[in-house]
Amino acid sequence: MSKYYLNYLDELESEAIFIMREVWAQFQNPVILFSGGKDSIVVTHLARKAFYPSKIPFALMHVDTGHNFPETIKFRDDLIDGLGVRLIVGSVQESIDQGRVAEEKGKNATRNALQITTLLDAIETNKVDCAIGGGRRDEEKARAKERFFSHRDDFGQWDPKNQRPELWNLFNGKQFEGEHFRVFPISNWTEMDVWNYIKRENIKIPSLYFAHEREVVWRSNSWIPNSEFLKLDEGEEVVTKKIRFRTLGDITITGGIESNADTVEKIAQEVAAMRQTERGNRSDDKRSETAMEDRKKQGYF
Repeated sequence: MSKYYLNYLDELESEAIFIMREVWAQFQNPVILFSGGKDSIVVTHLARKAFYPSKIPFALMHVDTGHNFPETIKFRDDLIDGLGVRLIVGSVQESIDQGRVAEEKGKNATRNALQITTLLDAIETNKVDCAIGGGRRDEEKARAKERFFSHRDDFGQWDPKNQRPELWNLFNGKQFEGEHFRVFPISNWTEMDVWNYIKRENIKIPSLYFAHEREVVWRSNSWIPNSEFLKLDEGEEVVTKKIRFRTLGDITITGGIESNADTVEKIAQEVAAMRQTERGNRSDDKRSETAMEDRKKQGYF
């Protein structure tokens, strides 16, 4: 009798699809948190496969800081048009205008933390009971603590010491009114797994991930893109470098690396030799040793 084996990418895909279907079975109004980055793109692709030939039954939710890469917004809009799904946009600028949050000041000002209020407002307004994200445990030590089904209290806060056990692939999505869950189907994936899957499935991704020439400034040990939002300090110089981005966030905090990797195959080879996490070039994670965990406890992605 012949035996049937799955390779590791098939196993990861099967696990993620199972979790997607479990979300649809347990929750009333789930959404996919879509940033335009490779992880949320892979999660969206997995959702397509999970419910094919039907359309994705979830809306996509994007928190627009107003400081996004233009390429990211264009990619988002093109993808939404192709999928034919609903897009929910939460605007950080609107939160600022309404007095819900205060704009940071100074050279290192960022709207990253301001997304928390906008995200929680969007979840409450749209009565979302589950937000599916592309977080992975290998990204950052705070995300390594996440369960597949991550409970949030009625304030949208995360308590890493008060999470539910997940034994034998049994997930408990029960909640009181006002609470919700964040679900992370690709928690067990690594950055290398993501790139190998993108290569295998021929998934389209933003051009920002490929090496290209761009005006940048050397700051916080990475190349920060020059933009209308960047305030130059004395002695800082704008130069043109051939770079690419390993992770995508606001244009003000996402650092690039010098690279010649202009294909998915070359990126995979480059990632295989990396010894620093992909979020090592995100200035928002360098504010303190516990920057990510502090934000997550307040309701961050």
